Amino acid sequence: MKTVAQMIKDKQNHDVHTIAPHTTVLEALRIMAEHNVGALPIVEDGQLIGVVSERDYARKVVLQGRSSVGTPVSAIMSAPVITTEPRQSIQACMSTMTECHLRHLPVVEDGKLIGMLSIGDLVKEAIYEQESLIRQLESYIRGE
Repeated sequence: MKTVAQMIKDKQNHDVHTIAPHTTVLEALRIMAEHNVGALPIVEDGQLIGVVSERDYARKVVLQGRSSVGTPVSAIMSAPVITTEPRQSIQACMSTMTECHLRHLPVVEDGKLIGMLSIGDLVKEAIYEQESLIRQLESYIRGE
């Protein structure tokens, strides 16, 4: 089973787009749309201090009648941030995300943000690993 480090290395686009806490919600939404991501890590002075997601927008801006133009992401971000380390397994990340009801999981090494995993990334990898195992077992059964 792959580790998080291997998965991040294999991702086609493993650039992590971050924003500052004073960024407006509207600008954060524009950045998410531009990069086709559902969440952005919020970094201040090189430290990960929160994550803002589409879910945060829906629940903390739209439903509460706030303005996305004047609201900083620091007012709606999810914090403290639950993270994972590069040496973690895909299965451990899936467990963390399931238990904590997360859709995005920042990857931190030595206090530095090095990647971001989505539940979609993890599910895709789990399916690939299962298909690979099935192919190996079928070959074994056929005596190949």
